[in-house]
Amino acid sequence: MRITVIGLGNMGAPMAANLAAAGHQVTGFDTAAPMPEGVSAAASAAEAVQGADAVITMLPNGAILRAVADQIVPAMPPGALFCDCSTVDVDSARAVADQARAAGLGALDAPVSGGIGGAQAGTLTFMVGGSPQDFARMEPLFAIMGQKAVHCGDSGAGQAAKICNNMILGVTMIATCEAFGLADRLGLDRQKMFDVVSTSSGYSWSMNAYCPAPGVGPTSPADNDYRPGFASELMLKDLTLARQAAESSGAETPMGAMARQLYEDFVQHQGGAGRDFSAMLTRFQTDRS
Repeated sequence: MRITVIGLGNMGAPMAANLAAAGHQVTGFDTAAPMPEGVSAAASAAEAVQGADAVITMLPNGAILRAVADQIVPAMPPGALFCDCSTVDVDSARAVADQARAAGLGALDAPVSGGIGGAQAGTLTFMVGGSPQDFARMEPLFAIMGQKAVHCGDSGAGQAAKICNNMILGVTMIATCEAFGLADRLGLDRQKMFDVVSTSSGYSWSMNAYCPAPGVGPTSPADNDYRPGFASELMLKDLTLARQAAESSGAETPMGAMARQLYEDFVQHQGGAGRDFSAMLTRFQTDRS
């Protein structure tokens, strides 16, 4: 299958490499990043999509997605499938899908969960919006890049699922970090804290799989000086998307709004920029020297 991947950063590059390693003919384009092993370089986005059966994009935001779509949709072969794996606002996802379908293309929004490690290992989860027929066409490629793909509904539903999921993640990570901070002040050993909470009603992915306390639980970015992983700036981006979606839909999300404020302060004023989002623990911890 002839596949194009546009956006070869920390996520797009390993996704493209996995597709190439599975025997597909993969062409890539990025304005700055190098080509992964097995991926052929194109001089432009429009050139990259010529002759492609499927085009995958992994881009920073909705404005860039719309700009790239303007370049590639007219250049894609009729009947080709446009699958955007970026995390963007729901309105941009739906607008690009409408644009693609009007040009005779298939269209999916398929944001991912699993981070850089999941992209490298091919264990991502895809949350997918679009027609059942287009989802079925893309399923064999999802199976190479990930361990699970869920068809969430019509166009935009994948982005809606990703925004809701990451709002939960942002809130629960803050709660986990607050709890460790409180445990520190109460003199509770962090390992004992983990042993209790990880098998009790406080169980969560943030605690059990991605514990923010170094040396506790499975290996996580906390054990690597909080190198991302999933950067705090990306969590702030996703919580901002959640806030925008809540405002546009009239939903009440006070915990999501507070989480966004805390991450904004952490990124902009408390040294969180460039660190994993679990480094939020440093905001609450006491001096353990």
